[in-house]
Amino acid sequence: MLKNSSLVPICLAALIGSFALFSYSWSYAEEPKSEEPAAAAQAQEETPGEAAARKTAEALAAVAARKITPVTGKPPLDILADNPLATMRNPFTDDATKIEEGKKLYFSYSCNGCHGGGGGGGMCPPLTNDTWVYGSDDDILYRLVTLGSQDLQKTYGLKRKGQEGVVGPMPPFGSLIKSDEEVWKIIAFVRSTYKGSRRNW
Repeated sequence: MLKNSSLVPICLAALIGSFALFSYSWSYAEEPKSEEPAAAAQAQEETPGEAAARKTAEALAAVAARKITPVTGKPPLDILADNPLATMRNPFTDDATKIEEGKKLYFSYSCNGCHGGGGGGGMCPPLTNDTWVYGSDDDILYRLVTLGSQDLQKTYGLKRKGQEGVVGPMPPFGSLIKSDEEVWKIIAFVRSTYKGSRRNW
């Protein structure tokens, strides 16, 4: 009897321990798990205005990281003062929608009259080969379209680098084209006509 009575506390302790373990396991299993990404949780707590501001900030950060020039909607000439030489990069390169819009603008501003409908050249140099007489980067093309070749030379002291059979001067379009966005779309279309081998954009 003594032996059996000494087992009672041991059995009781084991039973209590098992019950406690079972209760903890059950409560842990029932505890809701938060598997939502931090961004989704943040979006649920944001107001529409806060979400819009966050998305804008993220877009600007992406632009800065890629060194792409933000579109402002300002007249093309206004952009030059805000951006030193060799700092601008087209935000629309390889964007099919913007290229198609740029093609329409290219024809609406009669660029085809000098450079040909497909950019193959005519009264002025082609846009499809590796000869870029002032340089081939986005920044210089923006300034060339905006200022024209004569003012480009005067303003930045640039000289022709390459030779083409056709050397007609580029007229300035900065006062004709409505915004920087339109210039970038036109350049995106020009890029799409390129058939050379030294792409650097």
